[in-house]
This record gives sequence, C-alpha cells and structure tokens, in this order.
Amino acid sequence: MEVKKIALFFMALMMPCMAMADETAAADADAAAKKARETVLFLNIRRIGLELSKTQVRNTAEYTDSPIQALKATSQDFIKGIGDMALEYRKNKFKWDNSLFMEYGQTTLKPYDGPETSDENADKILLSTDLSYACWEFGGFKFGPTVGVQYETEFVGDPRQNIVRSNAGISLFDHHVLKSLYLAGVHEYDFTFPHAQTSKLGVELGWRVEYKIRDGVKLSTNGYYREYLDYSRYVSTDLERDLSAVLRMDTNLWGNFTMGPYVQYRLAKSRGADVYGSNIIIGISFNYITRFGLWDTDK
Repeated sequence: MEVKKIALFFMALMMPCMAMADETAAADADAAAKKARETVLFLNIRRIGLELSKTQVRNTAEYTDSPIQALKATSQDFIKGIGDMALEYRKNKFKWDNSLFMEYGQTTLKPYDGPETSDENADKILLSTDLSYACWEFGGFKFGPTVGVQYETEFVGDPRQNIVRSNAGISLFDHHVLKSLYLAGVHEYDFTFPHAQTSKLGVELGWRVEYKIRDGVKLSTNGYYREYLDYSRYVSTDLERDLSAVLRMDTNLWGNFTMGPYVQYRLAKSRGADVYGSNIIIGISFNYITRFGLWDTDK
C-alpha cells in the first residue's frame, strides 16, 4: 500500500514536468516549422531615383555617328530619372533574377561647336534574365555556373540601339557584401542598323557590391567591362572595348528614401576611331530603395 502511495506521489510530481516537456517539444516543433519556411520570391526595388548631375565629355567629334549615346554626348547639366528593379527567385541552390533597368534624362547641352541647346541624354532600357546555380558554398559565398539573356534598347535614340545579348560563365553571388561577381563569354546580335546587322563574340566581367558603412549609410557599386573578340562584319561604330561603372553612396532621409552623391563613368573604343570616348557624370541622386517578400514556401 505504501509503495502505491509513493508511486502516486511521484506521478503527481512528474505530471507538470511532462506537460512542460510537451510544451517545449511543441515550441521546438513550431520553431523548426517556421525555420523550414523560406521566402523564395522577392521584388527588389534597387532604386527609383532622380539624379542631378554635371557631365564632361571628351573626343565627341570622333563619335558623332556612334549609336552609343554616352560617347557622343556633349558637356552638359541634366536631370535624369532611373528605375532599377528585379524579381528574384531563390530555391535550394538556384537563383533566378529577372530585372528591368530604365533611365531617361532631359539635358541642357553645351556643344563644342555650337550654342547651348536642350536635348535628351541618358536613354536606356535593359531587360535581362539570369540563372545561377550554387555548386559550392564557402565563406558566405555561393559559386557556380551562370547563364543569361538581355535585350538592350532606348526610348528614343538616333539611331535607336537594339541588341540581344546572351552570356554563359561562372559567378560568385549572394554574399552580404559581394552581391554578384561574374566572368562570362558573350554573344551579341546587334540590329541597330537595319542594313548592317552584326553578330559579335566577347568576354565580360561584371560586379555588384553593397557595403553598409553604418546604420543608414550604404556604399554601392555596379558595372561591367566587355572586350569584343570577333565580329561577323565590319561596322565602324561597333565597340572593341566597353567599360561602365557606377559608384554611389546612399544616406537614409526617411523610411526607404535616400540621398547621396554618385559617380558614373563610361569608357569605350569603337572600331572606326583611333581614340577612346568617355563620359563621366558626378552628381546627387534621390532614391527610393526597398525589397518585398512575395512568396514563402516550405523547404
């Protein structure tokens, strides 16, 4: 009888502990379930911005017939609108980005051989899709093959640039600082001039970096260097080398609105010119930057 009483006493003591264990197990299960869910689809508003800038251009006379607006621009002051956004999909080791970049600017021109005039300067539309696969992960980096397709054109342009570009290579991506670094072979089909359509082969190095200096202050840069190796025909305005880079600092003003200085640089050499054409812009940009999670799923 005493044994039964002792057993009942210990069972009474154990019941709260068992209940606590059940609650702990349930909490652990909930945490595991929450961890097992991940956001796989994002809308990344890299920037919707307004830029105020001053431009200095050299060797304009050599590039007056070029389809690249940046190389045949004149020294100027201008206001430019920019939209840069991407739909990003992440699942297991795959990364699939579909992005749209647009810029257009009205300018006050100061030509080297004439009076001041008003005109458009910045003019670009770039649609792109890129697929990367993380074969290896180390030190916060993902590394693997990447492929992509782009279509580049302009709102106005004279002539209006029209290029379909594809690339395949290797990429480091999804690091908290080095968002993307890739080296790829490139094929371009250029139909800017209807009667001088050209296929080109080359190599391209590209990057996108974001570094948080402190709370509310971020330094970022992105760009590419492209070297052309082969052409299907001779067109004097086709480029041999092309470098484009942007360096920007964003300081939070309120919410997702930022302001900061930026430098944009373009350097290129065409097949029909003996000197390089360049375009450097230094100014202040006002931007809206944010990122939305659109779709969560179980792992």
